[in-house]
Parts: sequence; structure tokens; C-alpha cells
Amino acid sequence: MGVSLNPATILSGQGINVSSVVSQIINEQSGQLSVWQGEQTAFATQDGLLEGEENNLTSLQSAVAALASPTGALTTQAATSAQPAIVTATAQSNAVSGTHEIEVNSLATNGSLYTNPVAAGSTTSILSTGQTTGELQLQVGGSGGTTDNIAITQGSNDTLTTLAAYINTQSTENNWGVTASVVSDGSGSRLSLESQNSGSAGALAITGNTNTSLTFATPTGGTNASLTIDGVPFSSSTNTVTGAIQGVTLTLVSQSPGTPVDLTVAPDQGQITDAVNNFISAYNTVISTINSQYVIDPTGATPAPPLEADISLRSLQSSLLTDGSYSIGGNGGVVNLSSLGIVTNNDGTLSLGLTPGGQTFADVLANNPAEVQSFFQNSSGTGFANNFNADLTNLTNPTSGPLNIDLTQNQAEDADLTTTIANFEAQLTTETTALTTQFESVNASLQAYPLLLQEVTETLGTLASSTSGSGSSTSSPTLTSGL
Repeated sequence: MGVSLNPATILSGQGINVSSVVSQIINEQSGQLSVWQGEQTAFATQDGLLEGEENNLTSLQSAVAALASPTGALTTQAATSAQPAIVTATAQSNAVSGTHEIEVNSLATNGSLYTNPVAAGSTTSILSTGQTTGELQLQVGGSGGTTDNIAITQGSNDTLTTLAAYINTQSTENNWGVTASVVSDGSGSRLSLESQNSGSAGALAITGNTNTSLTFATPTGGTNASLTIDGVPFSSSTNTVTGAIQGVTLTLVSQSPGTPVDLTVAPDQGQITDAVNNFISAYNTVISTINSQYVIDPTGATPAPPLEADISLRSLQSSLLTDGSYSIGGNGGVVNLSSLGIVTNNDGTLSLGLTPGGQTFADVLANNPAEVQSFFQNSSGTGFANNFNADLTNLTNPTSGPLNIDLTQNQAEDADLTTTIANFEAQLTTETTALTTQFESVNASLQAYPLLLQEVTETLGTLASSTSGSGSSTSSPTLTSGL
């Protein structure tokens, strides 16, 4: 399309709209710029989709790696108590599956010790009449434990309140393992000592009492927990028992002599199921996203998806579907996803369903925990998750992964387009400046045209008058150079 001008206004003194004329000329030449900018927009859209799918692929690799890891979810064990009000337990991955019988005869206790009531209260001196100093010997840990001397001085720590504060300070600084406090009731105030450790190591006793009016009651607590495991007696200084059963930590909640409790150690079906569900979800996200790029409107009313023609995406889809159909041999019949009750749908996604024999995944896991684990991972590295994880490592490689290759190519072409567009825009800017200067000059001439025409007309009129006034003169008028 050419430049449009209005002939009626060109010679009227209005001239031309320089900006409009230049814009029309430049717009005629900048059509390619729109094409390039459209290509940039397409690259940006494709890059966003590729990056999103790469993130999905990375999430899938994490889910598969959890199934392939020898210390991952498939190796987790759970310890279940038949009576958690008596004993509970946790199991590590090195725990051995089996059932144990536990009987809690007594719990580990902290040693405690207190005085008889002091009727005068907690702020009166506890030294014997006429004495200015005294001493207590506190034994911690029973007859084989340590004895600490508690020196009492009048005006310093000779009341229950000041003595408790003194004991707490010394216990902190010298690691006595004792906490002192003052308790009061209707009969008076008492000094209470509580061991910070349970079991026999926390047993307390006063072995010496010099020049004080305090009388101490019989110590209590400071005993080990007593239990039997599968008929074997155990003693523990705490109510948390480790080492008695391989890979299992017991927590003794209450004593119940004569009441055996069954403790079952088995693969942690909850964590294993969660890990398998995470894999299915991550796999479906990748497959569904790929599928969305191949949804074509047969009427042509909707444009084709941005990655519909991407060969790398088709290659990725084929690779993932192959990995999903991977099988191993033997293994008690647990050889592929179908034998686990994981069904492949028509669109390539996965879902939990039934095995050909009518079992659910939970059934297969409960009946064949070892086979389920060996299907996903084994020492030879040929399990389903082993194989899939190795393939995903290649597919997500930052340099050679198919999606990353596409991203690199797109970004390189986009960079070239950016340079081309910048150069073209600079060229258009230069041409715009030149055209503007040129047409401003033309416009100035056109705007001056009416005045010039008026001057010519007036001059011609003057010459006509001169010719008429000369009568029959036949001489011709001479035009001056000024006209």
C-alpha cells in the first residue's frame, strides 16, 4: 500500500503532515519487525512450557530416587505395640521384621528426698541452737555414687529458702544432678531434693547431718526399669530402652507386671504407600503435561499447542512410557507395575487399581513386602526404580537432556532475533530522522506556495496594467530577474 496524500490540501498552504507521511513510509518497511516479534513471543511461550516440564521431570526423579534409595521409604520399618498404654516403640531401617513379647515390671524412677516439716517456716534458721555453721552430706547414685558436702553458714544459707538456692547453684556449677526446692503446706515448710537422673544413678541419700535441726524422711525412687523381652530380663536406667531389640527403641509408659505386650516389627506400609503415591502423582503430572501439547482442534479454530511439533517432547514421552512398562524376571510374580496393582490408563497415566489376580497394592505389600522392595530396587541395580532413576538422570542432564537442549536452542535463536530486531530498529530510527528532515523541507516549500502564487499573480496584474496604459506601443515588456 502506497503513501496517501490529500491533493486538495497540498497547495492550499496547509502543506503535509510530516509525521503522518514518515510514519506511513516507515510502517510500510517495518512489517518484518512484527514477524520477528511474533517469533520472540512464541519462543518465550515455548521456553516457559519447557522449563515447567523440566521442573516436573526433576520432581519425578526425586520421587523415583526415593524408591531406588537403599535407605529410602522402601526400607523403613514400623514397630506396633498391641498396648501402647504400656509400651510404644519406633523402628529404624535396620530393624528385623518379627514379633516380640514385652512385659514391663517396673518403670525407672528419679530419686527424691525431703525433710520433715519446719513449723517456723522457710525463712528461719535451720542451724541447731547456738551453732553458727553446719553441714550436710548428700550422696547421689546409691552406695557406689558420689557424696557432696553442703556447708551451711549462719546468715548465708541457713534457711530453707537460701539453702535450696545454694544447692541449686552448687549443683549447676559442680554437676551434682540435683534440683532443690521448698514446698509448704499447713504443717510447715520442707526442703525437697529431686534427682535429675532416673534409675539407680539418680538415687539420693543424706549420709551426714551436722549441727542442723533438719530431719530427713526415707529416700524414695532412684530405681532402674525392670522388663522382660521374649522372656529375657532387662534393666534400664531410663524408660527409653535401646539396644535390647535390633533397630528398635522402646518407650516404657506404665508398669504392668504379668501383662505381656506383643510388639510387631514390619515394613512401614504407610511410608511405603506414600512413596509409591508420590511417584504415581509425579509421573502423571509429566505425562499429562506432555499430552496437553497433542490436543488438536480438528476444526482448526484453535491454534495448535506451542510444543505440538517438538520432536524432543515426543522422544521424552516415548522414553517415559517405556520406563513405565519395565519388567523384571521371577521375584515371586511381582515383576511389573500391573502385578502391584498399579494400572496404566489409556492416556499413559497411572492409578492404583487391582492386579490381574484381584489384589490391591496394599494386599501385595502386606503379603509380599520383600518382593515389593526387590521389584523397585535390588543389589544388582536392575529394579524398576533403579532403571527409571538412571534414565531420568540422563533425561534431566543440564547439557544433554532433551528439554534442556531445546531450551538452549530456543534461547540462542531468541538472542539472535533480539540482535536482529535491535539492528533493524536502529536502521528505522536513522531512516525516520532522514525522512523527517527531507519532508520538513518539502513541507516548508508547499506552505510557502500560496504566498509565492499571490506574488506572481500580483506581478502579472501589474504588467498587464502597464501594457494597457502604453496605447499602441508595440514594444514587449521585459520581466525582471526578480520576478
